[in-house]
Formats: sequence, structure tokens, C-alpha cells
Amino acid sequence: MINNGYLESIKKQFLYYKTLGEKAMEQLEPEQLFISVNEDTNSIAVIIQHLSGNMISRWTDFMTSDGEKEWRNRDGEFEETISNKEELLKLWNKGWDFFSTLLIP
Repeated sequence: MINNGYLESIKKQFLYYKTLGEKAMEQLEPEQLFISVNEDTNSIAVIIQHLSGNMISRWTDFMTSDGEKEWRNRDGEFEETISNKEELLKLWNKGWDFFSTLLIP
């Protein structure tokens, strides 16, 4: 059994990174989330799509299955599919919610 202090430490560390991301996004105008500075970079929106997809895939049944699920469309995460900040933040939180359910029964 994992020590509760260890789990609390992990939870705090992950939530710290979530907060950093949210504070960074708060400093931007909504349209800036969707800007890609050149063809070799991804917009913040695309990065968030990928992070969310990764968290959902990795944390689904993580104790019993491999992190990369066959239903995941990883390549699709790198396409601009979200058009507004509200929708983007929903996806951001969806990924984090999958993580949170592991630590908060």
C-alpha cells in the first residue's frame, strides 16, 4: 500500500503544475492561445489538446493497462479542433479530472 504522505506530495506537485499552466493562460488574450508562431511549432491550444489526451489515456485504468490506449487518436490531438477559450479550458480540466480521481476517492 502506498504511503498517504507520498500520495499527498504527488497530488500537491501535480496541482502546482496545473496552477502554473492556468496562471500562464490567464495572462494571454483568448486569441493568443490559438497562435502558432511558425509551421514548426504548436499553439498553446494544440499543446493543451495533447496534454489532455495524454492524461486521459495514461490515467484510464493505469494500474491494469498500458498508458497508451488503442482508442486514443494521438495524431488528432495536433490538429486545431477547438475554437474558443471556454472549450479549451473544459478540455484542460477534463484531463486533470482524470488525474484527480486517482488521488481523491
